[in-house]
Amino acid sequence: MALRVIFTKKLLRSGFHPQPTSQIVLSRGLQTFSLPDLSYDYGALEPAISGEIMQLHHQKHHQAYVTNYNKALEQLHEAISKGDSATVAKLQSAIKFDGGGHINHSIFWKNLTPISEGGGEPPKGSLGWAIDTDFGSLDALVKKISTEGAALQGSGWVWLALDKELKKLVVETTPNQDPLVTKGASLVPLLGIDVWEHAYYLQYKNVRPDYLKNIWKVINWKYANEIYEKESS
Repeated sequence: MALRVIFTKKLLRSGFHPQPTSQIVLSRGLQTFSLPDLSYDYGALEPAISGEIMQLHHQKHHQAYVTNYNKALEQLHEAISKGDSATVAKLQSAIKFDGGGHINHSIFWKNLTPISEGGGEPPKGSLGWAIDTDFGSLDALVKKISTEGAALQGSGWVWLALDKELKKLVVETTPNQDPLVTKGASLVPLLGIDVWEHAYYLQYKNVRPDYLKNIWKVINWKYANEIYEKESS
């Protein structure tokens, strides 16, 4: 039971805050998660991201992480109640992978918004100033994130984060579905870009740099700024 509580606290520190449609549901004392709704239609991010990709990404891939995460939590709950330490240890990789997939995608959907609703508009306010201070310019930051995302071997994520300990913005990458918190407890995700093939392959084939070039047209800098102002105050 203690392990589940610790992991839930890590979810919150990672920047994942459940919304009404993805609230933690209590059933027989077990915490489970549900797929969050999107605040826009699947086709609303076109032409940067196709509606087909968004639907598959959300309904199939994210849903699979949620389903498998809940299954692993249920097995963990059962193993702990039985004192089965071997099974508890065995389940940690599934919890990290599927729980991380849920955390990361829940952030990713909020990092995107249609052009008609401000997608791609440069960050304003304190985040804009911080980007200029820590990276020189928004263009320099975009280039750094795109370059590191394109260079990431295999599957994973590239992040813009606030390091609360250093009080500065940093760019980090994480492999597979590792959430940003695995790189340091002081890191708060402001912007995460999925560079798994399922995020772009149907539209951009195997040309990840093209995907990373066009996704900036629908980035929700307003949301990133809101998180930055909240966490840096």
